[in-house]
Amino acid sequence: MMDMGMMMKAVGAWNTFKENHPKFPAFLQAVSTKGIKPDSIIEITITDPDGEVIQTNVRIKESDMELFRSLSK
Repeated sequence: MMDMGMMMKAVGAWNTFKENHPKFPAFLQAVSTKGIKPDSIIEITITDPDGEVIQTNVRIKESDMELFRSLSK
């Protein structure tokens, strides 16, 4: 179980993240509203400051949905 100090630190870090990246919470809200369904593809791209790109994607399976449901509780 998370103690109150850790929870407050996490809330502060999330608030700072939202200030630094104001479009990201709206993106999460849109995903939450529409939902992720089996066979959806999640793509992630990281570009480092030198321009090197690392990419991957995952096709969501029903077993992944169970993980998402348990994490959202």
